[in-house]
Amino acid sequence: MSTADQRRTVSALLAGHGRTYAAEAGVRLRDTPQPLYQLLVLAGLLSARIRASIAVAAARALFDAGMRDPRRMAEATWQQRVDALGEGGYRRYDERTATQLGEGAQLLRDTYRGDLRRMRQEADGDLAALRDALRKVPGIGPTGADIFLREAQAVWPEFVPHLDGKALQGAERLGLPSDPRALARLVDRDRTAELAAALVRAALDKEVVEDVRRRVAAD
Repeated sequence: MSTADQRRTVSALLAGHGRTYAAEAGVRLRDTPQPLYQLLVLAGLLSARIRASIAVAAARALFDAGMRDPRRMAEATWQQRVDALGEGGYRRYDERTATQLGEGAQLLRDTYRGDLRRMRQEADGDLAALRDALRKVPGIGPTGADIFLREAQAVWPEFVPHLDGKALQGAERLGLPSDPRALARLVDRDRTAELAAALVRAALDKEVVEDVRRRVAAD
């Protein structure tokens, strides 16, 4: 595929599927404590073996119930967390996840005073160090850390491009480059997080791939 064709494919992908998962969950991502925490919660929910739409709905339910920052999450009862997860349809893992959310919120309060920017500052641009720090949060494993970083690169630009294995799987399905830097060159730097989310959707849903091909053919 020529570079021009790659750009057309990426343009079609972003036009139809370029909304970040944070935006889908109602998180207005900024480099401030509350939305960064909400993104971390969302990343943990998305990392389970459950449909992304359910994880997004569960995150919205938690936030709508007032659990929008580490203090409120830690102070909520276990049952309140379970109920909110259930309202979002997140029932398969609700009890364990409710426990992890409470423990994770308390860890962030104790270690970073509830502010993930302190974690970023300690990592000092070292991606491996940041990933390790994220994985110390209950409920955040390797997949959850990658999901957080895919989206956080929109406000933490030192980690651009963060296109993990799932995003690269989507790129392969679309006939796009498998090298993260080559992929990132196909979009403006400030849209890399959107590209990552769209590529993940292509990896998860063959209908996304078919839709992109239809859009390119109609262009």
